[in-house]
Amino acid sequence: MAKYMVAPKASTIIKGEQVVRLSTTKETYIETIDTLTKRRGYAAVTDIAKELGVRPSTVSSMLQNLDAIEFVKYTPYRNALLTRKGKSLASFLEQSQKYLKSMFKLLGVNEDVAQEDAYAIEHIIHVSTLEKLSRFVEFLQNTSQGAILRECFKNHEQLKESPPKVPLHERKMPQ
Repeated sequence: MAKYMVAPKASTIIKGEQVVRLSTTKETYIETIDTLTKRRGYAAVTDIAKELGVRPSTVSSMLQNLDAIEFVKYTPYRNALLTRKGKSLASFLEQSQKYLKSMFKLLGVNEDVAQEDAYAIEHIIHVSTLEKLSRFVEFLQNTSQGAILRECFKNHEQLKESPPKVPLHERKMPQ
């Protein structure tokens, strides 16, 4: 069970780009820097601290750590900038959250809960699981078979009971 409590640390290739996974805390810093940079054009230590609810000295220490492993370019008393590795990870996390949230919404989870759950799970989901999930979400959203499955699930949810079990060899897929 413990192996699911932290993100896999291995690197993987996503769309031709190597993405290295970090601890949940480090990934949260990467996301926060990315968000602040998109929102304000920069990510200052005080802004990161305020966003995360930690002391500026804690942020400085983490930024030095992220700089040492080349995810962030940080000069004390200046803004933090994501490196190429940092940007790749931030993009991967953003996509992870998007696919997870889409999946939860397809299941009928409300927007706020879907967002909260996606944010929590994106840090612990294995890359290969996320790749399968993203393809499944695309299948559900973009194919006629996916539309049928969504409709069947919606009907199932409305019934609040399980449909009768039909042996696999007797099942007929709608055309």
